[in-house]
Amino acid sequence: MISPSFLPNVMSRFLKLTAIIEVLTGLGLLVVPAIVVRLLLNSEISGAALPLGRVAGVALLALGVACWLASNDTPSSAARGLVSAMLLYNIGATLILGVAGLGSGLVGLILWPAVILHAAMAVWCTACLGRSPQTR
Repeated sequence: MISPSFLPNVMSRFLKLTAIIEVLTGLGLLVVPAIVVRLLLNSEISGAALPLGRVAGVALLALGVACWLASNDTPSSAARGLVSAMLLYNIGATLILGVAGLGSGLVGLILWPAVILHAAMAVWCTACLGRSPQTR
């Protein structure tokens, strides 16, 4: 039988792992967006794409911080809302990166691992949200 403390730990672990992944990716996009794009899509970026890549990096940093802070309060509605938002993000990232790889042939070294990671994280989000909310 699954202990009652196991389920909140699943969400807490999800949020902590998400925080680490998004902060690292965000820092990469913020500092060296061209390298991240080369690794993901085997393509060059320049011009307006550079500051847009950096804006995406800041957004991922913000998601990472939010996930880390929510990881200690998983019974809350705010944490569930954040996991719901991460579900949308992970589904979107899976589809966008997958289509880029299949449709346009933009395949970098880490594209398919990133697609698999986002798909797995979407499944994990679904598992976190599939359980009933904890009451305080």
